[in-house]
Amino acid sequence: MDEKKTDILMEKIVALAKRRGFVFPGSEIYGGLANSYEYGPVGAELKRNIQNEWWRTFVQGRGDMVGLDSSIILHPKVWEASGHASGFSDAMIECKKCHTRTRADHLIENHFEERNESMGVEGKKEFELDEIIQTNKIKCPVCGSFDWTPVRKFNLLFETHVGIVPESQSKVYLRGETAQGIFVAFKNITDSTRVKLPFGVGQLGKSFRNEITKGNWIFRTLEFEQAEIEYFFNPELTEWKPLFEKWKEDMEAFVTGTLGVSKENLRWREHGDEERSFYSKRTEDLEYRFPFGFKELWGLAYRTDYDLNQHMKFSGIDLSYTDPATGKKFVPHVIEPAVGINRLMAMTMLESYREENDRVYLKLPPRIAPYKVAVFPLLANKPALVEKARDIHDELQKRFPVAWDDRGNIGKRYYAQDEIGTPFCVTVDFDTLGEGGNEKKDTVTVRDRDTGEQERVPITNLGEYLHGNVYR
Repeated sequence: MDEKKTDILMEKIVALAKRRGFVFPGSEIYGGLANSYEYGPVGAELKRNIQNEWWRTFVQGRGDMVGLDSSIILHPKVWEASGHASGFSDAMIECKKCHTRTRADHLIENHFEERNESMGVEGKKEFELDEIIQTNKIKCPVCGSFDWTPVRKFNLLFETHVGIVPESQSKVYLRGETAQGIFVAFKNITDSTRVKLPFGVGQLGKSFRNEITKGNWIFRTLEFEQAEIEYFFNPELTEWKPLFEKWKEDMEAFVTGTLGVSKENLRWREHGDEERSFYSKRTEDLEYRFPFGFKELWGLAYRTDYDLNQHMKFSGIDLSYTDPATGKKFVPHVIEPAVGINRLMAMTMLESYREENDRVYLKLPPRIAPYKVAVFPLLANKPALVEKARDIHDELQKRFPVAWDDRGNIGKRYYAQDEIGTPFCVTVDFDTLGEGGNEKKDTVTVRDRDTGEQERVPITNLGEYLHGNVYR
């Protein structure tokens, strides 16, 4: 894809997102806060719809899954056991002139990408990254100078404190991933439910990472919605490789089917030995072709029994599982699919963006669109039209998220709804009231977002008509 075109697409999406209430810069009235964003009225709806579809598909829609909502602040020993307190870090570098701090690997990758070259930096030590930067005289992308500090490691966990009196406060962390809450709750889940291996635990919630990034909008932020599953199994009875492949199929099916993404814009990339975590036997990323290149969307890792064993070691609590059929005790192995909802949202908006003549619209799958239908009175200064439209709006709102708009002319209203991806618009006109003859009385005009075609639909059938088209 042409680099200039991709940059323009990104600019258009970011502008549309702010203009129509999807995503705003964080704390904007105070000058903003780097790598933080707020989700506006329609953005909150879209993000929640994607979350709900993930939960419905992978938790509620399966007989081998249960859900969990663990705490954001966990005991600090959780992060010691998981290795995050000592090993969850990025190699950072700072410009001595303008004091811009950036990830060293991103600096190197961006430098070579701009020259249509590639440079593998995964797993390289700090001194190796330093050597690449010095050899290639990579300049600061902000001020253009070549005067860097040595590359150093910075921990990504956010630190905070619990306790009221400063002298007695204890250091804790905001969670860097939702997965550890699942491992910590493993015994309570197996003790309180009838789950049997193999089974999974799904969790949706906020995670926090104190990282400095190039930007790329909501792709990488300080806080993000994470959707993770830990799928536990007995490695003696369940082969991990077929299970791993099945999860790959399910993940890809969700992206292409539920979110409507073209398979051509997806690829799988396996982690090499240097990049893969030491406890993982296999890790693969489902990547999406963002305007800034193929980047990780959804990770899949076979974590073996590492995490449960670590928490057994640090807590002193037995987290093994007893097979009800044989009575044998063992520590289950686990496969982990983990995705950022924010990335799914960014991908979905980019994928659905369309320009057609003088029209811009988001071809969002109706199931996840912020509003399923918008209702308009033809004219806002005609009380009879407004009253009838309001009645229809209120009735539909019992079944769908519905938008109301009586500003400007119909063309402008269609334009606004197209930009937020509303699949259907309903207009109440004088024919609806019977002024054009009884033939069209109590019918409304329904306009399809994708085709622009209009159809007269009886009000009595409107709810079923829309439901059938939205959830088809």
